[in-house]
Amino acid sequence: QVQLVESGGGLVQPGGSLRLSCAASGNIFSINAMAWYRQAPGKQRELVARITGAGSTNYADSVKGRFTISRDNAKNTVFLQMNSLKPEDTAVYYCYIEAWVAGILGTSFYWGQGTQVTVSS
Repeated sequence: QVQLVESGGGLVQPGGSLRLSCAASGNIFSINAMAWYRQAPGKQRELVARITGAGSTNYADSVKGRFTISRDNAKNTVFLQMNSLKPEDTAVYYCYIEAWVAGILGTSFYWGQGTQVTVSS
């Protein structure tokens, strides 16, 4: 019922910037929260940033001051602006949504397909 399409990943040099986008479509009644997770080789998947439907945000300590999460409620889209990128930011980044969906009781959870971010010189 809900699909998440990610874009914006790629190769960037240390100190550079990238902006990830994730657009949700389907029978969405309302969005409770949207988030970005990442998983590097040999590492656990970790929460990078989260934003609620009301606009409250939280970030992993490792990205505070460098990354910014935002959303366009009218378009059901969430963004992740990544600045001052470091090699350790290299990972597959996954979009995540918690939403009330038409015809389903309670909130539902969906994941994007993942987009590769590589930070290397």
